[in-house]
Amino acid sequence: MTITDERVLVTGGAGFIGTHLVDRLLADGNDVVVVDNLSNSTRDRVPDDAEFVEADLTDPDALDGVLTGEIDLVVHLAASKVVNVDDPHQQFHDNTRMTTNLLDAMAEAGVDRIAYTSSSTVYGEAPRPTPEDYAPLEPISAYGTSKLADEGLLSVQAHSHDFSVWTFRFANIVGPGLRGAVIPDFVEKLDEDPETLTILGDGRQEKSYMHVTDCVDAMVHVIAHADQPVNAYNLGTRTTTSVDRIAAIVADEMGIDPDHEYTGGDRGWTGDVPKMRLSIEKLAALGWEPELSSDEAVRRSARELIGELT
Repeated sequence: MTITDERVLVTGGAGFIGTHLVDRLLADGNDVVVVDNLSNSTRDRVPDDAEFVEADLTDPDALDGVLTGEIDLVVHLAASKVVNVDDPHQQFHDNTRMTTNLLDAMAEAGVDRIAYTSSSTVYGEAPRPTPEDYAPLEPISAYGTSKLADEGLLSVQAHSHDFSVWTFRFANIVGPGLRGAVIPDFVEKLDEDPETLTILGDGRQEKSYMHVTDCVDAMVHVIAHADQPVNAYNLGTRTTTSVDRIAAIVADEMGIDPDHEYTGGDRGWTGDVPKMRLSIEKLAALGWEPELSSDEAVRRSARELIGELT
């Protein structure tokens, strides 16, 4: 069972996960409208078969004439995702404003189905594996706080205004097209200097990495099968990979053996959660399991990114 014969609006659809999702939705026989301000991507990443609207969702009028009653489903990926951002208050403001404006436009158009891409960062530094009903949720970054606030806004729409909501709390999603994350960072550094690799923190940070093809397949599966007013699901793998292990995998795929230098501390930046593994028992109970383990996702992504970046 999948999503088919629907008209789907994807915010942030020119981004990393968005382009993979748009490809899948088109392949499954859907009409897709992509809305993106191109702050993290370029127009040529959007497939020709999708409609494209360049718009900034922090503008309350951005979706005028775009989000109409012909839309069956909205998938909201658009967000400011910069880690260790210089102005965390602005990041929180922008992310919650985008979601507020989107929900207002949906209500006005009579569209009541939305899938939202949240994050494992809503949990903060929680026991592992972390289930969806873990509490209290205490994020340690402005990004995680904005995602949690958006989940609250969506809950109100579901319980007070009869929306159907699917919320995805992502692990670290990797694959072709990824930029600004540890794997492409290592590939670029080692391409420039194959002798020495500088690693943020102590290299012992350990998280779950999920390949984007698994991520998109899980999203589609949950939307097609989960039918509560609010459907919150962790998307990740049952295993984790340390930063040192990622460095070793990337080096192995590049055929080199660099020395490692560390910046020190137990995390890469302020607000970084050094260890994360999400429980995916709820996802498994819905009939879906990832194809790739965390290490396998990292290795496949490394091969793909080496081909793109070197």
